[in-house]
Amino acid sequence: MADLPSDIDPDSGSRLPLPRRENLPDAAREIFDRLAGPSSRSLVGLYGPGGLRLHSPDLAAVTQPVNSYLRWGTNLPGAIRETAILVTARAHDCQFEWAQHEPAALAEGVSPATVEIIRTNAPLDGLDDTEAAVVALGRALFEDRRVDAETYERAHAVFGTRDLVDLVSLMGMYAATAALLATFDIQLRPGQEARLPTREGKPE
Repeated sequence: MADLPSDIDPDSGSRLPLPRRENLPDAAREIFDRLAGPSSRSLVGLYGPGGLRLHSPDLAAVTQPVNSYLRWGTNLPGAIRETAILVTARAHDCQFEWAQHEPAALAEGVSPATVEIIRTNAPLDGLDDTEAAVVALGRALFEDRRVDAETYERAHAVFGTRDLVDLVSLMGMYAATAALLATFDIQLRPGQEARLPTREGKPE
């Protein structure tokens, strides 16, 4: 990685080094192996939030099942999950999260037009009812810091109680991930570009 800030580890791309398997307890080694192995479902393996959490092995052990459920085990379709993740990444200006999940969203069938509406904080015109409910809910949560009755009823009508609880929890998980990534200043992977506008309207 070129032109890294002085406090960034060149191997991990963050302020923390990559976790070392031999330093982890057995339960955390299992998580390490899942992240680092060829069949990992993680988009970045150890080079992201999973690797950062392994610096607190007990945290990694208790959060991994929850994270796995919210990412893969709910009734939410892949396109909706990825839409929710993009809304969360956009609200937190999280370049790393966005860079991993924009391609994942497109692969799950989210349209480029929908991705662009989220990326640029554009009006919801043109979104279908389900997409609009997700984006409106995410913007209310993270920008307004409250969910008004109309936004709630719209989302509840689309998803019902259980799926709405899972959807909000998924957004909350990725908000927590954005906080982790920001604190340890994780850098984009080689070849990735900053796609989110800054507060001034220009890519970082």
